[in-house]
Amino acid sequence: MPAPRYKTLVDEFAKNIRQGTWPSGMRLPTHRVLAQDYGIALATATKVYAELENMGLVIGETGRGTYVRDLHVPPGYWQTHDHARSGVLDLAFTYPQLPAQADALRHALRELATGGDMHSLIAPQPAQGRQAERRLLAQYLKQRGLNAHAADVVIVNGAQQGLALTVMALLRPGDVVAVDALTYPGFIGLAQTHRLDLVAIPMTPQGPNLSALERLLRERPVKAIFTMPTLHNPMGWVMGLAARTRLVALARKHKLLIIEDGSYAFLVEDAPTPLRELAPERTVYVSGLSKPMGGGIRFGYVVTPPQHLAALDQTLRALAISNSTLITALCGRWLEDGTVLRFEAEKRAHAAELQALAHTMLEGLHVIGNPNSYFAWIMLPTNVRADQLAGRLSQRNILVATSEAFATSSAVPHAIRLSMGLADMASLRVGLKTIQQTIADMVNEA
Repeated sequence: MPAPRYKTLVDEFAKNIRQGTWPSGMRLPTHRVLAQDYGIALATATKVYAELENMGLVIGETGRGTYVRDLHVPPGYWQTHDHARSGVLDLAFTYPQLPAQADALRHALRELATGGDMHSLIAPQPAQGRQAERRLLAQYLKQRGLNAHAADVVIVNGAQQGLALTVMALLRPGDVVAVDALTYPGFIGLAQTHRLDLVAIPMTPQGPNLSALERLLRERPVKAIFTMPTLHNPMGWVMGLAARTRLVALARKHKLLIIEDGSYAFLVEDAPTPLRELAPERTVYVSGLSKPMGGGIRFGYVVTPPQHLAALDQTLRALAISNSTLITALCGRWLEDGTVLRFEAEKRAHAAELQALAHTMLEGLHVIGNPNSYFAWIMLPTNVRADQLAGRLSQRNILVATSEAFATSSAVPHAIRLSMGLADMASLRVGLKTIQQTIADMVNEA
């Protein structure tokens, strides 16, 4: 049986791209022109480009057309790099580090080794986590404006596992989940793996467009909404209380599950009330200590409504019979002695310093970033393509994340995200200057 016509075109176009016959940056015909030139239906032309995009060979850019990708920068570039590679300025990886974190770890391990019950540290813990650390988490969260009971807290191996646990336990393949048009790539990856149907909510500078969400809820059978109301990744905005109240009202009216990601909330002092506090009966709150304490400290937590606890517990047992008791005990000490709160305050000050530097060094570019955020969103000039910029910067040992990794709709903006937490001030200054000059060079070449 012969292959469908569109498959033949996909194979032909893919060969031209991989062999370099069609170079990086080449603009392909519009869908309509492609249909006319090859005598196919417009829907078939759209299918050709969609499959090439899924293969990572082309990228569709809103208002500009479809282009051949720079194959040196694979899709999802934010997660393909080796952030420890020598001589590389990593502005793609989002785990901020401070020198004092290593000293805190050394001190805590010494205390555990000399004063703790070592047998308990090598014994497995209950799937939900040990009662002592769950109580400490509840006390810590209360200081952050979230009244949680220890019984509703589940300790997990990092916030990403917390999101995976929530998706696996509470959602099913085919469920429709509303997300921001730009959102955390880790959740996009989870949705793809678990075959969720993501629908994009248009965004405003202050947060999701709730009027558009309301229309969407009338049109589609949305089961849940994934949101980062306090310091959004990648845009950095913080939803105001009025918007949060309206979002909760929509969730109650349409019986939505709210998945609230609070991974960066610690960077915002005096943040508005968490959604979990406004709607505890339908909000699952997911966060962790890896951002304040170090990326290798895989300690996360899920705060869940009681009716979901059994499903989460059962699913967690399937994922991990026991998470690390040693890490749990370590983080428990840091929660109890105030180390977590101390590093959160230090990182708020550190992030503010780096964000201010980025705005100064990238003057003349459209830079979007919360004053206390470690990452900045750079809107590019119309004749500069994100994947080509990332490719050039990679050749200069600078890694950045392209907007494609964050997009949940076909409207991929012309932008990159810079994450500055791993860079020292001197290296960051040089790197930002290189980025600005590279963009300027590409504008002049166009």
